[in-house]
Amino acid sequence: MIPIRNIAVIAHVDHGKTTLIDALLKQTHTFRDNQQEMHQEQILDSNDLERERGITILAKNCAINYQGVKINIIDTPGHADFSGEVERTLGMADGALLIIDAKEGPMPQTRFVLKKALEFNLKIIVVINKIDKPHANLQATEARIDDLFLELAQDESQLHFLKLYAIARDGKVFPSVPSDLNQPADTKPLLDTIIAEIPAPEADFEQPFKLSVTSLDYDNHLGRILIGKIRSGQIKPGAKVILTNNPTKTFTAEHIMLWHGLTRQPVELAQAGDIVAISGIGTAHIGQTLSDPSNTQSLPDLTIGEPTLHITLAPNTSPFSGREGEFTTSRQLEERINRELESNVSLKVEKLAVGFRISGRGELHLSIFLETLRREGYEMQVGKPKVIVKDIGAVKSEPEEEVVVIVPKEYQGVINQEFGKRYGHLTKLEPISETEVQFIYHIPARATLGLRGLLLTLTKGTLLYNAQVIGWQPVGESLPKLRRGVLIASQAGEALSYGLQAAQNRGITFIDSGTPVYQGMIVGLNAKSEDIAINVCRGKQLTNMRSKSSDGVIQLTPATKFSLEQCLDFLEDDELLEITPKSLRLRKKLLTDIDRRRQDRQVRYQATA
Repeated sequence: MIPIRNIAVIAHVDHGKTTLIDALLKQTHTFRDNQQEMHQEQILDSNDLERERGITILAKNCAINYQGVKINIIDTPGHADFSGEVERTLGMADGALLIIDAKEGPMPQTRFVLKKALEFNLKIIVVINKIDKPHANLQATEARIDDLFLELAQDESQLHFLKLYAIARDGKVFPSVPSDLNQPADTKPLLDTIIAEIPAPEADFEQPFKLSVTSLDYDNHLGRILIGKIRSGQIKPGAKVILTNNPTKTFTAEHIMLWHGLTRQPVELAQAGDIVAISGIGTAHIGQTLSDPSNTQSLPDLTIGEPTLHITLAPNTSPFSGREGEFTTSRQLEERINRELESNVSLKVEKLAVGFRISGRGELHLSIFLETLRREGYEMQVGKPKVIVKDIGAVKSEPEEEVVVIVPKEYQGVINQEFGKRYGHLTKLEPISETEVQFIYHIPARATLGLRGLLLTLTKGTLLYNAQVIGWQPVGESLPKLRRGVLIASQAGEALSYGLQAAQNRGITFIDSGTPVYQGMIVGLNAKSEDIAINVCRGKQLTNMRSKSSDGVIQLTPATKFSLEQCLDFLEDDELLEITPKSLRLRKKLLTDIDRRRQDRQVRYQATA
């Protein structure tokens, strides 16, 4: 039997997890020299959205062989919004590589993933990455790492961990800080440490087969594929198995597959300790237990953190409905959402009279889901994201976030001003280099909607912003309206330069000349606080009269274009975002000016009644 090590790679976003795994895959000759992967970066991030954004969204498995030992590697997301992926996959590992940026040090998600790894009692190897960064402060970073372990460790043995030093981008790992960084690429110090320090999986070969379903995949030929770590026993192709929640129904395990590099390969036997993929069990869900029919006892359930944010999603009702999407009905949306729920365990859905309430871990979690639907041809409309409020001890409570901001010192005033508007409580302020300072705020989650994008603009893109939900607090006072009014199209048609020039005299515009618009569509942001209806389809009056300046060329400021996340941040309660495969359109819920006036009058009447 080949010795096995199962290890998860955990870190804060952009600290170098996937890059380090790339180096391990290449240097262990998992690929031939002429294979495309040898010249590729972010090998595991195969999803288009992952490559575009440079982040890991879905946990993934791969395996390498080193000195006769098979090392199963689980790459986990680094962003807090996808921490559900971390929570459900750590149970497959026996150890973890904790990657930490030498300059930034431990960040909010570092704390979360380390706490989870220690709860699973995983053996930790710390890899301090990017030691070649300007202003990398190894002494301060190591001190903060030691403090973090001291705070989170559950027993003294967890305080004894090894530190390695790396430049993952160059494929270099060092057992100690080198005096010369220009050494040949070599990850052997890390591989040797994994084999020496990470324990082999606890394998009970005498008990019947049992596996907890940790992940799901789908193959056009094999159908649904269950992924998990075998806890006891062994399994062969053709074996009869049951799901312990319904032991009367028997399934046949058709194909048994183990990882080699990035691919799954069929095997004739898989044993306790192996991370395995099994086909033939069509109705299983994440968290269920797959077992030999002789033992119907279930393994412990997976625990996943609660959602903190929700949006309403419904079929598109705009005048342009059905023009650009392939799937437009409520039934089609419901079928796709149900498929997503099978693998996206952090997502919760409630069916409403019209549409659905989708709950997730944060803005990025929800926006990635919406962007995925959009690229698959779905058309929909969504409302303003809202935080989830729940009763804790008869007190209405809302999620509270810890926000860590690193900025150049000249922007300290901007940070204090914006967090002050949102009732942020400063808990820590410290310089981290000669030019940069770090703020740590505790702030209601609802106050952070749109904050990151605003701060990036105010600090000219120099901001590092990270947030993590840390608990729940009693609902605080309402936030003041922080956004200005909007410019609303008063007529349907095609936007013309003359009409857009008039709109740009009032504020900034979101559309270009020639863009189709409908009445009630938001076409810009007003310079003042009130909403204004404006006709952007108006052309120049044609007459026989000529004046000195009448025929001047119209010069328009380029339109401001928002991403899907920025559109969600922009929304107010009376607005919707129309999402199609080709377009993102902001609109008012009530499209006509008369309907909006009636609603305003009704709201004022109810407030005074």
